Amino acid sequence: MKVIRFEKFGNPAEVLAAAEVPVPEPGRGEVRVRMIASPINPSDLLTVEGRYGVLPKLPATPGYEGVGVVDRAGPGLIGKFYVGKRVAVLNQAGANWAEYVTLPALRVVPVSSDLPDEQVASFFVNPATVLAMARHVLAVPKGAWLLQSAAGSTLGRMMIKLGQHDGFRTLNIVRRREAMDELKALGADAVICPADGPIDEQVRKVVGGEGVSYAIDPVGGDTGTGVFDSLATGGRMLVYGTLEEDPIRVDPRKMIAGKRTIEGFYLGHWAAERSKVKMLLTFREIADLIRKGVLATEPGREFPLERINDAVKEAQAVGRRGKVLLRISAPER
Repeated sequence: MKVIRFEKFGNPAEVLAAAEVPVPEPGRGEVRVRMIASPINPSDLLTVEGRYGVLPKLPATPGYEGVGVVDRAGPGLIGKFYVGKRVAVLNQAGANWAEYVTLPALRVVPVSSDLPDEQVASFFVNPATVLAMARHVLAVPKGAWLLQSAAGSTLGRMMIKLGQHDGFRTLNIVRRREAMDELKALGADAVICPADGPIDEQVRKVVGGEGVSYAIDPVGGDTGTGVFDSLATGGRMLVYGTLEEDPIRVDPRKMIAGKRTIEGFYLGHWAAERSKVKMLLTFREIADLIRKGVLATEPGREFPLERINDAVKEAQAVGRRGKVLLRISAPER
C-alpha cells in the first residue's frame, strides 16, 4: 500500500515522501481502516518538524485524523461492530496518511451519512479543541470577551462562529491587515493587528477597563506575551500551540498580584480524562454544530498522496483559505 513517511525531522516539504509498505493487519481490540481522506493540520506539520509536544519514533507516518471505512477487525467484540462503517479516524499516534491504518477500535467514531467526507475528515482536532476550550475549560459566559491570536486560521474562524452561536464576543488578532475585513464579515466582534501597536493597549481600547477575562493563544513569542499582558485581574489564558520558537514572557507580579493564570491545553490529555459517555456526547455535539455550520471546516485544495510535497507547501502558504486535504481513497481489497 502507499504511505507517507519521514525518516528525520525537518521541513515537511523536504522530508516527507511516498513509500510502499505491507498492508497492516489489526491486532486484538483493533480495526483496520481503508482511508478515504485526511487533512493537513498544523499539529501534523509541527510533528514532522520535531516541534510538537509529543513526537513519534522514526521513521513515522503523520496524520492525526481522517475519514475511512473499517474493512477488517482483529480479535475482540467491539471492532466487529464497526466493520463496513464509515468512521472518523482519531489516531492519537498519527499514521493516517496511508491507504490503510490499524488502530484501537475505540479510536474510531461512526458518523452519520449526512456529513460529507471532507467534514468527517476534520471531525475532531479543530472542532473539539474549539468546543473544549470555550465551553468546557474556560466556560466563557454570554456577553464576555474572548481574545484569540491566529484568528484567521481554520480553528480561529470556528471560534468566531461559536462565539456568535453561544453569545460570547471575540476579539481577534491577525498578522495581516487584509484578513481584518474577512473576519469582520464572518462575524468577529473586533479585529486587531500587532502592526498597529502593542496588543494589550489595543485590547484595552476595544474592551475598556483592565482587559479581557478569557484568552487563547497557539503562537507564543511576542504575540503570546501580548495576549497574556491583555488579561484583566483574575483572567485566564490557554496556550494550545507553539507556532513561534520564542517563549511567552510572563511578568510574575501580574500572576501573583493580579491572579492571572496561564495554562497549557492539549486535546489528547483533555479527551483522555473524560469518560467514554462524555466523549460520545461531545461527538454528538460536534456533529450537530457541523450541521449548523458553526464547526464546519471550510474545504481547501485536495491532493493525492503522491503529491505530498505540493500539499504541504499549500498548507504552509500564508493567507491560504480552507483546509488542505489528502484525498487517499485506497482501493478495496
